[in-house]
Amino acid sequence: MSERSPKPLRRHSNIPTMAENETNLWPEEDVDLAIIGGGPTGLLSALLATRLGLSVRIIDGKSGPLEVGRADALNARTQQYLEVVGVLNRLLPLGIKCNTSSTFSEGDFKSRQSYWWTSLEHCAHPNFLMIGQSVVEQVLKDDLDIPVCYQEKVVSISETKDGVTLNTDHGRKVHSKYAIAADGARSTVRQALDINFTGTKPEMVWAVLDTFIDTDFPLCSEIITFQLRGQSRVSWIPRERGMARFYVLLDGDITQKRAEDSIREHMAPHRIDFVKTEWFSTFDVKERIASTFVSNQGTGRIILAGDAAHVHSVNGGQGLNTGIADAFSLGWRLAAAIKNSNLTSGAAVKLIRSYDTERRAVAQEVIDVAATLVRDTNHTAKQYVSTIEKNAGYITGMGVSYDGTGSELIEDSEQNIWKAGKRCPDIQLVDVGTNEAIRLYSITSYGKYLVLFVGESGDLQSFRDICTYLILRAGDSAQTQVNGHSNGSQDEARIFSSDVVTTQDNFTVVVRPDMYIGYVGKGDGWKQYLGQLYVS
Repeated sequence: MSERSPKPLRRHSNIPTMAENETNLWPEEDVDLAIIGGGPTGLLSALLATRLGLSVRIIDGKSGPLEVGRADALNARTQQYLEVVGVLNRLLPLGIKCNTSSTFSEGDFKSRQSYWWTSLEHCAHPNFLMIGQSVVEQVLKDDLDIPVCYQEKVVSISETKDGVTLNTDHGRKVHSKYAIAADGARSTVRQALDINFTGTKPEMVWAVLDTFIDTDFPLCSEIITFQLRGQSRVSWIPRERGMARFYVLLDGDITQKRAEDSIREHMAPHRIDFVKTEWFSTFDVKERIASTFVSNQGTGRIILAGDAAHVHSVNGGQGLNTGIADAFSLGWRLAAAIKNSNLTSGAAVKLIRSYDTERRAVAQEVIDVAATLVRDTNHTAKQYVSTIEKNAGYITGMGVSYDGTGSELIEDSEQNIWKAGKRCPDIQLVDVGTNEAIRLYSITSYGKYLVLFVGESGDLQSFRDICTYLILRAGDSAQTQVNGHSNGSQDEARIFSSDVVTTQDNFTVVVRPDMYIGYVGKGDGWKQYLGQLYVS
């Protein structure tokens, strides 16, 4: 093993150090990626990394896997991500689809609305999938072929220009090329790096119940906001297994009995009995964001993700979904930075730095949306629902974009439904060779760029294993000839037709591995775009 003498980062005073005489229970390890935190963000990061050929070690201070509680919904964009990963098909039968929000007051329903879901274009899953975080974590763990090291805490971490070294309270020492800190809102790694975690803390405390109920209230698979005395302090979320989740905003002492009494009062004149409560908890609303998501002013090798990077109100179901998006945005970047020998000079830093630029901008907007929603619970249900509608792009996840963030990986350009910085549309395709109808996301593999020649054939300049090529032609059943060359490992171009392509279309779209568009244009501009990162 090579000698390493990293200069330690300044450590926060509340992180314990290893006793000098503590026995080293583990040999030193060398891996590509160390992940601190075994929640959804850490697990998906690990799964993507191992799929892309990286060696990974996961450290988690919790006593074991999550069994109850925490997040409760996957939005439309997260479902797209998990379809690309290949696990959505296992989650769908376990959850409940929900795309309608209702308001209830004075003994009756006042409104029902679902437009912000049903109006989504190029989206196969226009709904929340109501499902517990523990179920999501288990499905991700089932796909991992490496263990999560539970009941083990990171006690020190340091980095050099070439890698990261961490030590745990079990005596384990791990050397890695990069590290992801997904260790929650109280992240010891973030504190060790002295990264500021600033924001606001409104004086609002919520009670949460996951419970099985008996009621004469008309059961429906809808998110119901209850209004009482001009405020919207109770929400009912349908859950898997016939369970109900209630969010209850209370003042003063918070107890399960007070939460249940408030629910009964809001649901009157209907009866409700709490048969079995699986989880009861409280949470303070906090709105905080890290000053940087990447160590060493955005050029380092320790990267924050999930709650370690940003926290906010649960209103709008943003927490789990934003963490999943962090992991999906980061995995391909790390794989390229670690494994790809064809990167241009400075490309690795550019890839990681753009994660910080893009995800920090999005996290701030998510915080702002959730902050508006949580404050509107002190107003009427009509106002609360109106705020949801105004911010539907973040509630559904389908409006989250990177244009305007100043990202180095977004080249401002657009044609028709294709715009750099926006999500790639999940368009319907027809395979020209087999006449099989198929969706774009269902044939996409995580980790590769897509180069879409829209309405034209192109010169498939090889970027070796970086890109998968698709050609789209509207109503063209001929076997279009593609000019280009292959180096043996290059994916063969596939030819499709699509109704979204017109006879006038003649341009190229570069879709990044996180399914965001990086470039749209004519001619050889796409080669120049990829050429900033990869040697052809």
